Parts: sequence; C-alpha cells; structure tokens
Amino acid sequence: MAKVSTNISIDAETKVQAQALLTDLGLDMSTAVNIFLKQMIYEGGFPFAITRDTPNEETKRAIDNVRQGKNLSREFHSVSELMEDLYADNPV
Repeated sequence: MAKVSTNISIDAETKVQAQALLTDLGLDMSTAVNIFLKQMIYEGGFPFAITRDTPNEETKRAIDNVRQGKNLSREFHSVSELMEDLYADNPV
C-alpha cells in the first residue's frame, strides 16, 4: 500500500512529551499515529472512551474536604476496628 504524508498541528509541549514517551517505547510519532488510526478503523470509532466525567456535588464536596483536611475519618488500625465503627450506630 502506498504511503502518503499528512500534516497535523499539535501543541509544541505535547509533541515534546509524546516524542519522549514514544522513544522510551521504541516507537516514533508516525508509527504511533498509524497504530491509533488503525485501531480507530478496527473499533469503528475512538479506541477509548471520550467522556466528560464530571464529579457530582457530593463528590466535589468530599474532594474539597480532603484537600482542606476537613471532615476526615479517624485512623483505623484494622478492618475489624473500621467495621466496628461503621456499624456502631446501625448494628447488623
């Protein structure tokens, strides 16, 4: 099959980082792009999920609490200790 050249525009820093990774993997940019395109054809779309995985409000609050060190649980030294505390208010 005949080869054709294709030009793509990418951010300079993205190119540097990608080339470094690909070099570590023993690949070049052309090979990586060809692998990606062939996998797209095989899958009939992107070979990975493209989603907008936004956390809900409860999760956002939990993330903020952890970052701020607020509302954290106490330390447990065993699973038994954790389970005892977990079921303290609601015995099984």
